[in-house]
Amino acid sequence: MPKTRTALGVLLAVVRSPATVWAAFLLVHLWLGLLNLYAPGLPLGDVTIVYKFWMDQATAADFWVGIDSVWVYPVVALVPMFAATLFGPGQYGSTWLTMVMLLDAVAFGFVTGWGRSRERTAVAWWWVAFLLLLGPIALGRIDSVTVPLALVGVTLIATRPQAAAVILAIATWVKVWPAALVGAALIALKDRWRILASVLVVSAVIVIVAVALGSGLNVFSFITQQTGRGVQVESPVATLWLWQALAGVPGAQVYYDNEILTYQVQGPGIEVAAALMTPLLGLAVLVVALLGVRATRAGASAGDLFPPLALALVTTLIAVNKVGSPQFIGWLAVPVVLGLATSASGHGRSFRFPASLALVIAALTQALYPYLYLELLYLNPLLLSVLTVRNILEFVLLGWAVLAVVRAPLQPGADDDPNESWLPSVWPFADRADAPRS
Repeated sequence: MPKTRTALGVLLAVVRSPATVWAAFLLVHLWLGLLNLYAPGLPLGDVTIVYKFWMDQATAADFWVGIDSVWVYPVVALVPMFAATLFGPGQYGSTWLTMVMLLDAVAFGFVTGWGRSRERTAVAWWWVAFLLLLGPIALGRIDSVTVPLALVGVTLIATRPQAAAVILAIATWVKVWPAALVGAALIALKDRWRILASVLVVSAVIVIVAVALGSGLNVFSFITQQTGRGVQVESPVATLWLWQALAGVPGAQVYYDNEILTYQVQGPGIEVAAALMTPLLGLAVLVVALLGVRATRAGASAGDLFPPLALALVTTLIAVNKVGSPQFIGWLAVPVVLGLATSASGHGRSFRFPASLALVIAALTQALYPYLYLELLYLNPLLLSVLTVRNILEFVLLGWAVLAVVRAPLQPGADDDPNESWLPSVWPFADRADAPRS
């Protein structure tokens, strides 16, 4: 028995070691990099074909999407896409993967507290597991740039709200979804006015620079480009038409949209569904936000409200959306890490259930994409079942988050002590003796 206990103690010490979790982080990124470069299904295709094509246009013909034409992404997305050209067009994919790994490494430092927060080790292991289960898509899209930026933002927001707001604003101008995190912060945190001011200043600077470069109204074109889309195959709302297509219902089928460059569904009533989904998404976001406002007015503390509200808003953007790209699942890492880190610091509610559910959703997503994606498009019944379960679990996760928001005022509110922060500082250059601001 003593030997067993000694061996278990050694194992736990190894697992809890910062060196071990960093080694796992590196190995997972190398594995995902290899999958992106060599796995079947062309997982890095958007990067090496679409992003590279846009940058080839920019360098060869001085034609910049988002500046000289409308674009589906906010204009700051040009920055990481252009950065991947640093070592030439032949190395575009490898440069992209290296850049994302470096961004993730910075975010990982913030998640782990730069070696100062032993309780964050379990949180770091969760993110490593999430990346591994989600698969190559975790690194192979523009979303993989916004996730580490957003992680840095939410881990800083309790102690350095203005710096966090600047980072989250920049992330939003790369891909819109981090706006959900900004919205949750404006509702749940006492520093909301400083956060709002920082976001508005950053946004104004970006718009002014883009207009000065000749974008005109193209700087806002990402808004209109998204609203006119059809219903994408992986979105929850598409599930009904996928099963209709499998059953042979006339007109129900999967097709490729050459303008948006993605697979969508069509069939009886799909035009009405596509038209209704955008206002429905807006309404769902508004309802969740109002629940957050209600919780704030009822006295919910920041540590109790902000993580579940962030999760609820982010999950709403995934579940109640006619676009359902697999990379969207990567967004879940940010609010879950926030919730786990807050709980690890002794504040807020337990995030074990949503963390476990997010791991399952990530694994089911990799089961669908990229290796067997063609089988899904061919309406393989097994893969349609996997997709259906995955989409249902998104609503289960949303339901948990909304319920947590509603119940937030009933939590103990441990972070009400003005001398104690609900999420301790992880600023790498701070003096260890510095007390974080509340």
